[in-house]
Amino acid sequence: MNDFKLKVVLAMLSGIVFSFIFILLAFVVPAKEPVVVYKKPKGKLETVSHSFKNR
Repeated sequence: MNDFKLKVVLAMLSGIVFSFIFILLAFVVPAKEPVVVYKKPKGKLETVSHSFKNR
């Protein structure tokens, strides 16, 4: 195998290894803050309930 082919194969293998490392880190490391979805109150009763909860 000549020098150029060896460099190409090693570059491809190193790219694949680093890709897997970063993909695994993305799944293992948790997000800093959890995403919270707030529901807008629809009626008068939900508005009053929402105001008491967030006092």
